Amino acid sequence: MPHSHHSHSGQFCKHAVGTLEEVVLEAIRQGFPAYGLTEHVPRYRTADLYPEEESIAPEELASQFEHFLVEAHRLKRVYAPQIRLIIGLETDYITPLDLEKLDSLLQRHRGLVEYIVGSVHHVNDIPIDFDLVTFRKAIESIESTLPATKDGGFLCAYFDAHYELLQRFNPEIIGHMDLCRLYNPTLQFSEYPDALARVERNIVYAIRYEALFEINASALRKGWSTPYPGEDLLQIILKHGGRLALSDDSHGPHAVGLNYARLPEYLKRAGVTELWFLEHSETPNASGRNIKATKMDRPWAADAF
Repeated sequence: MPHSHHSHSGQFCKHAVGTLEEVVLEAIRQGFPAYGLTEHVPRYRTADLYPEEESIAPEELASQFEHFLVEAHRLKRVYAPQIRLIIGLETDYITPLDLEKLDSLLQRHRGLVEYIVGSVHHVNDIPIDFDLVTFRKAIESIESTLPATKDGGFLCAYFDAHYELLQRFNPEIIGHMDLCRLYNPTLQFSEYPDALARVERNIVYAIRYEALFEINASALRKGWSTPYPGEDLLQIILKHGGRLALSDDSHGPHAVGLNYARLPEYLKRAGVTELWFLEHSETPNASGRNIKATKMDRPWAADAF
């Protein structure tokens, strides 16, 4: 009974490929009973556009996101006999403007955005998952103001932004929590006590409001030996009683369910006994969204995926 709570399409994300419907059809072909559609929220400053978006005005990104919601809910109705689609979004937090705009977006589209994948992709206004050169620029921008902290300052800045996002919106899915070490996957948080304290703070906070932490397979296609989160962070989540959900973070139909076959070994090695998924609820959760977390009704290791 595989699920994914995090996906993108080339129709609504310039660094992905394929249409949203093609993503859904591939999920159906692979036998997913449920699948989450979660395009990125708009970015609102020209300075925050990626190179492939140079010809797009920020206003167009806002319009594109609204079109995504319309199309996603159309597909949800059309394919309801074959798959349960849940419609959400993935956050960005570059500056406080993004949080203000997200608050307005959620109010405006209440009921259409069913859940949130809470992710941070920038540190000090610089993207950390675009390429290695830009990743290093983000680290250097922190080191230039806090030279003694080295990577620890960069990590602290990342997790402080992450904590602010969690407090503001209580996202149901915690997205690729250790993206901050994308280009340094062997980094151990235990070597940076200040960052480690923030990691635990964020995890405990998310558990208190009953978030799910995604096991995100996309790290495997980016050269990691594990999905996000890495083993040290996963053990902290489990130590505090955190609950886990699966995500492929696909960026087109070719990546739907990609590397899911490699997840069981990792989960077994970590001692994971339960997996959870999101589904519609008639009763709103504490954030006012009609979604709830449900535990798989049989041991995940017995599933055919």
